[in-house]
Formats: sequence, structure tokens, C-alpha cells
Amino acid sequence: MGVNVAGMTYDRLEVLRVFRDDAQLGYPLLHDENAKHVNALGVRNEEYPEGHSAYGVPHPGILFLRPNGEVVRTFAVPGYRQRPPIEDVLEAVAAGLGDQ
Repeated sequence: MGVNVAGMTYDRLEVLRVFRDDAQLGYPLLHDENAKHVNALGVRNEEYPEGHSAYGVPHPGILFLRPNGEVVRTFAVPGYRQRPPIEDVLEAVAAGLGDQ
């Protein structure tokens, strides 16, 4: 559909490698050292302060970014047990959201 996909987490690199290999993902998983990108994108869950083992956990969701890092659209839901409906995300991609 003309977009690149990546996942991002604060988990250790070895955890990412094992998960990626076990799940046979077709996209990269990025390690966000010290929540640098989560903070820059404004999606860090503020419930966990720096020093807490869960510091750097983002609010779950999907971000559409331009190559320069500008956030074009955010799909997010409260909590961590649910994700935005994939149909909504695919509809936005098909509508050319990345070109806006």
C-alpha cells in the first residue's frame, strides 16, 4: 500500500530479536533507548516516572509519520489490551493519508 511499517518498544535488543524470530515478523522492531523517540513523539505513558521499570512505555497505538518525523495521524485507544481497528487504519492508508 506504499507505506513502511515498523514496531517500536523499550524492550532490550535480545528480547526484540527473540520475539521477531518467534513471530516471524515481516517488519523491523526498533529499540527506543531511554524513551528518546517515545518522548519526542509525545506518546509516553506518564504513569511511569523515569527510573521505574516501565518507564518509556508508550500509549498503545499507530502513528503515521512523514520521513521528517512529523506525525500526520494517530490511531490510539486507552489502555494496553486493545488496539485500533485494523480496518480503520487500512482505510486511512488506502485513502492516501501518507500523502496529506
